[in-house]
Amino acid sequence: MSVELLRRMAEIKEDEEDARPPQISRDSSNKEKNSGRCVYINEGDRYPDLYCNNRVSNTKYNLWNFLPKNLWEQFGRFMNKYFLLIAILQLWPLITPVNPASTWGPLLLIFSVSACKEAWDDYNRYKLDKQANERMVWVVKKGVKTRIQAQDIHVGDIVWLREKDEVPCDMILLGSSDPQGVCYIETSTIDGETDLKTRVVPSPCIGLNSELLHKIKGIIECGYPDRDIRRLDANLRLFPPFIDTDYFPITVNNTLLQSCFIRNTEWACGVAVYTGNETKLGMSRGLPSPKLTAVDAMIDKLTGAIFVFQVVVVIILGFAGNAWKSTEADKLWYVHYPKAAPWYEFIVIPLRFELLCSIMIPISIKVSLDLAKSMYAKFIDWDLHMYDEKTDTPAVATNTAISEDLGQIEYILTDKTGTLTENLMLFKKCCIKGSCYGDSTRDAVKDPALLRALNENDPEVLKFLTVMAVCNTVVPSRSPNGSISYKAQSQDEEALVSAASHLRVVLLNKAANCVEVSVLGAVLEFDILDVLEFTSDRKKMSVIVRERQTGELKLLTKGADEAIFSSVHNDQQVRRVAEIVDQYSQMGLRTLCLAWRDIREEEYHDWSRKFKEASSSIVDREWKIAEVCVLMERNLELLGATAIEDKLQDGVAETIESLRDAGINFWMLTGDKQLTAAQIALSCNFVLPEPQGQLLYVQGATQSDVGASLERVLRTMQISSTEHKDVAFVIDGLALEFALKYYRQLFAEVASLCRTAICCRVTPSQKAQLVHLVKSWEFRTLAIGDGGNDVRMIQEAHVGVGISGREGLQAARAADYSLAKFRFLKRLILVHGRYSYNRSAFLSQYSIYKSLVLCFIQIFFSFVSGISGTSLFNSFSLMAYNVLYTSVPVMASVLDKDIDEKTVLQHPQILKYCQAGRLLNPSTFAGWFGRALFHGAVVFLITMHVYVNEKSEMEEVSLVALSGCIWLQAFVVALETSSFTTIQHIAIGGNLVAFYIFNLVASTVKWGGMYTIMFRICSQRAYWLTMLLIVGAGIGPIAALKFFRFFYRPSLINILQYRERRARVTEANATSSSSATSSGSTSSSQRAAQDEESSSVYQPLLLSTKDRTKRQ
Repeated sequence: MSVELLRRMAEIKEDEEDARPPQISRDSSNKEKNSGRCVYINEGDRYPDLYCNNRVSNTKYNLWNFLPKNLWEQFGRFMNKYFLLIAILQLWPLITPVNPASTWGPLLLIFSVSACKEAWDDYNRYKLDKQANERMVWVVKKGVKTRIQAQDIHVGDIVWLREKDEVPCDMILLGSSDPQGVCYIETSTIDGETDLKTRVVPSPCIGLNSELLHKIKGIIECGYPDRDIRRLDANLRLFPPFIDTDYFPITVNNTLLQSCFIRNTEWACGVAVYTGNETKLGMSRGLPSPKLTAVDAMIDKLTGAIFVFQVVVVIILGFAGNAWKSTEADKLWYVHYPKAAPWYEFIVIPLRFELLCSIMIPISIKVSLDLAKSMYAKFIDWDLHMYDEKTDTPAVATNTAISEDLGQIEYILTDKTGTLTENLMLFKKCCIKGSCYGDSTRDAVKDPALLRALNENDPEVLKFLTVMAVCNTVVPSRSPNGSISYKAQSQDEEALVSAASHLRVVLLNKAANCVEVSVLGAVLEFDILDVLEFTSDRKKMSVIVRERQTGELKLLTKGADEAIFSSVHNDQQVRRVAEIVDQYSQMGLRTLCLAWRDIREEEYHDWSRKFKEASSSIVDREWKIAEVCVLMERNLELLGATAIEDKLQDGVAETIESLRDAGINFWMLTGDKQLTAAQIALSCNFVLPEPQGQLLYVQGATQSDVGASLERVLRTMQISSTEHKDVAFVIDGLALEFALKYYRQLFAEVASLCRTAICCRVTPSQKAQLVHLVKSWEFRTLAIGDGGNDVRMIQEAHVGVGISGREGLQAARAADYSLAKFRFLKRLILVHGRYSYNRSAFLSQYSIYKSLVLCFIQIFFSFVSGISGTSLFNSFSLMAYNVLYTSVPVMASVLDKDIDEKTVLQHPQILKYCQAGRLLNPSTFAGWFGRALFHGAVVFLITMHVYVNEKSEMEEVSLVALSGCIWLQAFVVALETSSFTTIQHIAIGGNLVAFYIFNLVASTVKWGGMYTIMFRICSQRAYWLTMLLIVGAGIGPIAALKFFRFFYRPSLINILQYRERRARVTEANATSSSSATSSGSTSSSQRAAQDEESSSVYQPLLLSTKDRTKRQ
């Protein structure tokens, strides 16, 4: 060994000792928070307590904290605290008018059901964790491969994997079976993408065999754990005898993330850097923050109003009860109050009334709504009309709690590529040095002029196609028969490489640092020196290559037109290509510009040093790299532009037209250029063409220019509003940045005056900002996208919808709902959203109404019982009323359909009733409140008057009144039901039968307090007369009012219901009279006349509703 080598080894050893923390103790374990972490390769046992082990835990509870933690979570809700307070007060015998079991029973039942559900879900998570933790893996311990459980892996351990193995933790790749250091992985469990991706071994480790990898030593500097699966910033340095004095930058391309699978690679090994719940996938796990629907928010307001009303009633009745006690009680011989009362005597009667009125807020409302919402989600999962046979993909409701919000959507913010389009790219046209190839009759790859230029070895054409073939992230794969296929994360790149291959510039092979390309049969090899990766801010990608045959250095670049044009040295050439790019964009084609330049050796070495420093930075690496990239990506030679077609999905235009008719506004948020996005918007009915529609552009490169443009657009919109034009505005990412930062209010005014916005060249963060902005205007928003760049806006919106497309399942997994195609959004909103809102509106108001009926009877009874807070009903009846007697019929309302699905889809404008909250608001609730007061009075007065001269026990009168309530509830549910099914008939009728069976059985029990009562009252004619009078007096006025509104003050929905019924009757008549041909023809003519007659009534109302405002 030479003296120089020994000196270098000593220096490195010295640096190693300086880099290592001095015997880290538990007290100093927070050092990572300040400086990231230092991972010592192959020394996982050195500091086992410094970082967590690889035990994965996704459970919320354990045996010791389950009960207290679950109770704490449940009592975090206001309503549960309220019911607990009531239940505790009922334990005071002096004030409780009923048995505490009437509240404690339902409360414990609801808490037990919720706790059991949480426990079951947590147990299933525990089983999955146990399976992952106990999986056996190979690691290196003291230079020897050892088989251990995955949970025993520590940071710094070297983990060995074989083909088809699952990666147990986040690892930096150190070696693979491929001589070039390439490892293929599948990331479908993380982002849903099934295409294989390549990971490469860092260059200092390439060529190391398995024996050396067992002994490898070094240090990795990386940041603290985060959840960004697309980024990892770290540095690698090896120790002697693996001498590499410089740090090597590590990116996500050198990383194997937890839950990936090794594919097409015999073996791979890496060092664990993040383990357990500190992996990127572990940091990303967790329950999403709950979303509060508009219905839930309204229910909270209404229950708050009921609580205030309850307090007022309690105060008034409490004061009146104390007054009656002090003035009238002594005059009655049968009333005995103690003469020596305690000091708190004055609060006893108010507290009794508080307990008596506590049923105003039903304890069952949350359970009923949760069960109904679960059914709504199942209806979506089971809907075959939203199943895509081609991809075998059903609709999936991931979030089961927000289905009713679908029916109140007012703004849809959508991505374009892959969401509105197929994301199936086809190379259509190109421009090379001002010459255009491809026309309406043929694609560019079949253009004779381009093929002739290739045959003549045109250097400009060859340059252009070489950039297409080399500057990308495409991975070629050769089949056994010798054919080459391409795998790419970007569909655009795959289209470009495939087009170049058709033109005989074929990407043959790609290794870690080398690319082989066949150019017209001659194989060229390029060494890849540096890759300047694409980012949403840079909007371009470059590679620096050295051609092996000539040794020349070249920069190959592709990107968005504005990103390339700003770096080109020839302005004249830019103007020509810019005109052609605009022409392509007006055809709705996706454009990219290609450029390159030669690099001098001195320039590259100077720049490479700066690039390496930026790449080695742990903090703000991406920003520093972008700054250095600008130094290289300048003075480019513009080669031309490509144009790629991405066809619209089937049914997109019809879906958007229907949803716009429903009063929904659309915003397109895309990364494409303005003209391309505008053309797509016109083709899919985002905005009408001239002269019915108008596109207004918000432009500007400076703050003042954007402000002036916004003011100009605002004035134009104010003028156009009088002309009833379909106006939309178009804004790009740069102008949007200024608008959101300096002219937020002005931008909001512009947006409020139009139903459509087209935002181009926007970044993922800008998409999320726009969703947040629209939400701040108190509109219900839905965001829909298909790629990882859409996840932020999907999670920001009230409702997020992901498309299961070619960009993987990352958006679908982050969304509340996932669909296979955009056209299914129409049915999701108009059918499922509308039905869910209608059903929840009825279910919530009815649940409160039926509790108020019983409460009002109790209040009325207090006026004939000395205002003492005595309960008319026994404890069992109060408990069974909400839980047993009235819950089944109302839950059958989840099957109710006010109008047929086909009618809903044909007349989408009826969604405006849901958007305006017409079925659930203070006004509609006041109607239900009044109905409860009326029905409570009917039941109480009729029962008391019929039984006033009967020698009946109080228990008998109580059961008569309860029976009247049950009969009323059955008829109310039937009256509010629009479409009956067998289940609803059984639920309503069967519930009445079950009520009598249950009470007859209870009347046979001597110790239950109801012995023989049901038998006695059922044998009395007065009882059945009471039921008849209660139903007639209670339902008659309600039915008459509904009849009057249906026929004399009909809404659009009433007219559609009437039309459906007429059609069903006509169809039935036609079927019954189909025996004779003449009668059949007569029936057809009658049906046509009836349709014409109903249309003449229906059509004017239909038109009149289109211009109604959505907000009251």
